[in-house]
Amino acid sequence: MKAATNTFILHHVEPSTINKDIQHFFKHELSRLAHQRGGIDGWPTNKELNLLCKRAAGFFVYAVATINFLDHHLQDPSAQLDVIMAFPESTAHEGDTELELYTSLDSLYMSIFQRSFCKNRVKDDTMVCSILSAVVLVANPLSSAAIATLTGFHCNQVQRCLELIQSLLILPDNPNHPVQPFHKSFTDFITDPTRCIDARFYISPNYHTGLVLHSLKLMSKLLEKNMCSLPDYVLNSKVDDLSRRIEECGIHGALEYACRSWHKHLITTTDQTADVVSALLDFLEQKFLFWLEVLSILGAMGDAAHALIATTKWLNEVRSE
Repeated sequence: MKAATNTFILHHVEPSTINKDIQHFFKHELSRLAHQRGGIDGWPTNKELNLLCKRAAGFFVYAVATINFLDHHLQDPSAQLDVIMAFPESTAHEGDTELELYTSLDSLYMSIFQRSFCKNRVKDDTMVCSILSAVVLVANPLSSAAIATLTGFHCNQVQRCLELIQSLLILPDNPNHPVQPFHKSFTDFITDPTRCIDARFYISPNYHTGLVLHSLKLMSKLLEKNMCSLPDYVLNSKVDDLSRRIEECGIHGALEYACRSWHKHLITTTDQTADVVSALLDFLEQKFLFWLEVLSILGAMGDAAHALIATTKWLNEVRSE
């Protein structure tokens, strides 16, 4: 019997073919940009195009990130290209041959960060990393509005921070739509200290602590008895306007995420354990039943079982240390 499909193994494609495709991609996208911005004569030069292709080193993700950077709606693409041309060839440590595969990509990511946040103060860097942790460490993508609610920053601060590196993200215009890294390589880069060599932007596992504390704080603040004002002794499935009630009482976005996923951050928490235990105790003593009620309304009671099992295991590990 003849196979219905043919197997296509990407890494078996000849490098020359990939490089040619990347060159075509750059030519097409740069031509589109030049046309959209009123025409830029002789742009890019052959030298610039060849250098972009060389730096891409066979990675389409590099090419896409570069075009996203050039296509910033507030910047002139030719000026942005000058910035790209000034980027260093590599940010890898000399002799770190295991990083050789990613040197051009890492250099691009690092340079975009350093250019975007070059005027930051220490507290600004802390805010940037806190916001980015809610992009790259979360179990499910959050909107910029939900990130603001969860982390306690103003929505404008979150949106501005993300817009500065929008070439590395899928950043919708609507602040209520989820934000995501445009490629997994960005998450891999920013969570790996051997690749993200500027410690100001490295998202360590310790940022899970911040996320669980933010989640516990948010639930302790917002959860109340019968938030959706449901009638007594009526099954949730029999409430005709349940979705509207959930929306109106605010059980969506950050609060829904906190209720369903706080334990996923707890299990990787190894620092500030005293603070976490204290926040966890307050939450369980004061809001436990309200939390179960919300999960029931969301049809997510399975999350409660997973959370309690994970919490018991984590507490036993902390106690034994």
